Amino acid sequence: METTPKKEEFDMFCYQCSQTAKGIGCTVNGICGKEPTVARLQDNLIFTIKGISAHLYHAKELGYNDSEADRFLSDALYSTLTNVNFDANDFVNLAVEAGKINIKAMKLLKKAHIETYGEPEPTKVRTGTVKGHGIIITGHSLKALEELLKQTEGTGINVYTHSEMLPAHGYPGLKKYKSLVGNLGKSWFDQRQIFLKYQAAILGTSNCVLIPNEEYRERMFTKGIARLPCVEHINGYNYAPLIEKAKSLPELDEEKDKITLTTGFSKSVVLSLGDKIKNLIEKGKIRHFFLVGGCDSPLKKMEYYREFVEQLPKDTIVLTLGCGKYRFNDLNLGDIEGVPRLIDLGQCNDAIVAIEIAEALADMFKININKLPLTLVISWTEQKAVAILWSLLALGVKGIYLGPIVPAWVNNDILKVLKDKYDIKIINKPQEDIKNILKN
Repeated sequence: METTPKKEEFDMFCYQCSQTAKGIGCTVNGICGKEPTVARLQDNLIFTIKGISAHLYHAKELGYNDSEADRFLSDALYSTLTNVNFDANDFVNLAVEAGKINIKAMKLLKKAHIETYGEPEPTKVRTGTVKGHGIIITGHSLKALEELLKQTEGTGINVYTHSEMLPAHGYPGLKKYKSLVGNLGKSWFDQRQIFLKYQAAILGTSNCVLIPNEEYRERMFTKGIARLPCVEHINGYNYAPLIEKAKSLPELDEEKDKITLTTGFSKSVVLSLGDKIKNLIEKGKIRHFFLVGGCDSPLKKMEYYREFVEQLPKDTIVLTLGCGKYRFNDLNLGDIEGVPRLIDLGQCNDAIVAIEIAEALADMFKININKLPLTLVISWTEQKAVAILWSLLALGVKGIYLGPIVPAWVNNDILKVLKDKYDIKIINKPQEDIKNILKN
């Protein structure tokens, strides 16, 4: 595993104004005087803003807004404009502030989900198919799923979730629909294989959609923020074309479950075990908690996360969220006197649930959150993960293990700040990291 960023062909790349070097791009220093670290911190801030925007977008779908977050987004984005801000330290401060705003955005989205669909509850999810016509829905929009379930109820069409849509099965207001029958596939990058394998209509609702193969392009639809070339887009929530396409396709065969997944562990569910957890910790029966989650990617280095979980001692508990959980959520880790050893908290935005659980446990033991027997081992792939990382740093969480690689915009100066101020650690080998964590 890498421990420091590689020296790239250029220290920065900026081509946002007419001064840009040779009319191509400033790669050493900005003609305007901008230093490489400032350019990279501006990129980091923009990535964080994109992540916040995703969480706010889905909250707004359900009618929830936050004016403070909206104001911050415009101010922060303006700060990255040419000749506005050249202060590296201020961009670090803005990133921390963005982390705080992202906490607000995640709380808002969680409130929207719970007030609309009820609080998630542990639910076993089928991973095989049911005889009949099918629709596969992927993305993050629970609103899009709800409207689809309403329109497919009683039609004989079965709806399957994919990737980040898996946590939908835990919400009482969604799992009440009989047309919601299971989950197909794993992380976002298996779409081309899964969508080709199953002759179903497909709906993409947000980020994580891939440009489809020709073999299933005509079966795919998008809605909301998602768009794909030569794919029919549904405006509003009239799913008639999608439903007609599903009916026109051959029925899926009955397919036996290979595994059964469990999702839906909300804050209330986990904290209902609070007294038992405290007792087990005090008796030494629970040694440590690990939050292992985040984004998945097709990189071979992502195998680290399954190996990490497989090698954990039996007196440890794994909390997980995001599509990174697909690396190991098929494992049967058992339980510790009734407390599951693998607890799926939901989507990536449900990082707020993990934060609130950690805060509650710290309050229970009357200690600082960093004194808890808890270590975060998180993977990043895209911009929402960047926003969540800065949320954790804004809360003062230290000692995070991050991987599978160092973010490309992080140079040595930025990495030094992350290590010195926040004790960020880059993942190494699973057995070595586990040993280092548990010896403390």
